[in-house]
Amino acid sequence: MRAELFYVHDPMCSWCWGFARVAKQLFNALPDNVSVHRLLGGLAKDNDQPMPLAQQKSIQGNWVRIEDTISGVKFNFDFWAVCQPRRSTYPACRAVIAARMQGDEYDEAMTFRIQQAYYEEARNPSDNGTLIELAVELGLDEQQFSRDLLAESCQQVLLNEVSLSRKLGADSFPSLILKSGDSVRPVTIDYLEASPMLVLIEMFLEMEE
Repeated sequence: MRAELFYVHDPMCSWCWGFARVAKQLFNALPDNVSVHRLLGGLAKDNDQPMPLAQQKSIQGNWVRIEDTISGVKFNFDFWAVCQPRRSTYPACRAVIAARMQGDEYDEAMTFRIQQAYYEEARNPSDNGTLIELAVELGLDEQQFSRDLLAESCQQVLLNEVSLSRKLGADSFPSLILKSGDSVRPVTIDYLEASPMLVLIEMFLEMEE
């Protein structure tokens, strides 16, 4: 029986950055009958206002906890000094969709490039200018990307993915949801190794046979 593993994420979710290495290991080890479906969960809506200082401190605290929890994951804290933080991840989500419009392979590529820019290079993916720069660095058509990034159709795709994520029960990021037949089951995230998630997925599949 075919099954879908929904990966619900946001390119500006710090725990998604922490999960990236293990997620890739998991996806590469999945059985042949399980396909991965990436969904943008939309962590924070469009917002032009500077992020309150208390919220900045809270997110910086998350970065510290992730570094302490997951070996090898690092953050560039210069971001908080050189950029004007805003609690707005929808632009980055739309950038992933706009990139995808030029080829499905650019979904994952743009997500990773946004994460690199944000967490390693202290660049702000809440700004459309930064996102266009990243698209050019990936070799995307700049004019098409810029047009798609601002298109209402791109926003609608995002809203549809956010809605589907909620219907699947994904209320935090990252989330993994396995859909097999009529069954929809959450897969507990393990940030340190892929094998516990793989065992759980295989157990769920066996229950459907």
